[in-house]
Amino acid sequence: MKKKLRIALGSLLALFGVVFFILPGSMFVLLLGLLMLSYDVPKARDWLRTCQNGMSRSARKLDKMILDRKLRS
Repeated sequence: MKKKLRIALGSLLALFGVVFFILPGSMFVLLLGLLMLSYDVPKARDWLRTCQNGMSRSARKLDKMILDRKLRS
């Protein structure tokens, strides 16, 4: 029962996360959905890891851009 509920809620959150990724909204909903799905679905673990790595890369890139902008001034 818990597993079915976790998969259903995780799928719903992941779906809303994809919609919010396209429309203005938060991508954290997608991460939360993938986190819930990753307990039961091995492929969701791979997607979660991919999303986390992508967000880490983009955060490092943004930090570097901000630091370069500050040093230029």
